[in-house]
Amino acid sequence: MHFGQGLKMAFKSILGNKLRSVLTMLGVIIGVGSVIALVGIGQGARRQIEEQVQSLGTNLLTVNILGRGVTSTLAYEEAVQFAGIEGVEYAAPYNSNNATLKYGTAGAGVNVVGTNADYFPLRGYELAAGRFITQIDLDFHQKVAVLGSATAEELFGSENPVGAYVRINGVRYKVVGLLAEKGSSALGSNDELAVIPLTTAERMFRSKGVRSVYIQAESMDALDAVQAEVEARLAKIFRNGDDAYRVFNQADMLETAASVSGTLSLALGGIAGISLLVGGIGIMNIMLVSVTERTREIGIRKAIGAKKRDILMQFLIESVTISALGGLLGVGLGLAAGRAVSSLVKIDVVHSVDMIALSMGFSILIGVVFGMYPANKAANLKPIDALRFE
Repeated sequence: MHFGQGLKMAFKSILGNKLRSVLTMLGVIIGVGSVIALVGIGQGARRQIEEQVQSLGTNLLTVNILGRGVTSTLAYEEAVQFAGIEGVEYAAPYNSNNATLKYGTAGAGVNVVGTNADYFPLRGYELAAGRFITQIDLDFHQKVAVLGSATAEELFGSENPVGAYVRINGVRYKVVGLLAEKGSSALGSNDELAVIPLTTAERMFRSKGVRSVYIQAESMDALDAVQAEVEARLAKIFRNGDDAYRVFNQADMLETAASVSGTLSLALGGIAGISLLVGGIGIMNIMLVSVTERTREIGIRKAIGAKKRDILMQFLIESVTISALGGLLGVGLGLAAGRAVSSLVKIDVVHSVDMIALSMGFSILIGVVFGMYPANKAANLKPIDALRFE
């Protein structure tokens, strides 16, 4: 018996018992669909995290002052000296506080960031109107503010806020700039903020010193040397120990995030893969039932000259056909489920051709492995015993 004839007989058997065949495929359909959907969601989440981290710059260092020991903050004058380190492109010390902004009768509770001019290019902000904070604003403690697009829209609607005056916690500030819309990241909205000079923020919020510093190296090659120099300077300032500060390398954060999301995708795929094994057991069970039902047919075929390998091939092809059809339907289900999740929770779902091919290959392998025992049982039946079977 050649392959084409075996395939034809397999389809005839499947179509002859449509409901049973569909129920047999169900485990494989759910298994393949779950693997494709869950791994796609995991890979989409991984890419989204990587893009958000990369949007901050992979050559970025973040210094956090933890406020432990005698020296609990970093002076502004000490923080800006990081900009003089060889290989540093930008250094932006900053403090952030929640405050209430008012313009007329409109009000908004937003994050007020006190920083310097390097903050804007370092964080990837662009201007929609006006200007950024300048060094003169810092030197003279100017009461000026640059508004995020969401904050400006909440207070001013479609009106250009540049030149207008707002009140931050009751203090009058002139709006000198409007930031272009930047969107949200894993840390929250990038547009619901107001930026003021750091020296002004120290007075306003009565918090002397700097709690955090963003430092951007000129290139990835310079990052390690810059980090070493920053840590050496911090060690001199905070003589009470390393627990007074932390230096985070953005490249390390990206690697960690990728590792965590990769492990999550693998775990989700593994959990879904259990359904495939259950589906394989279902195929073996139904194929054993089929062998029992068709025992006399096997006996007749052997009596008229069918060889052991012909019977083996017939039932094995039928098992593989069932699992392959289940795999194809599962691929369709997984792609549809991924698209539905993407539209409902607004997350990117990334389906890779490799994963789809692997899922299909695994479903076919399930058919071979779990179909081998029933097929071998059918092939080993003796013609006389099979013909006597009632």
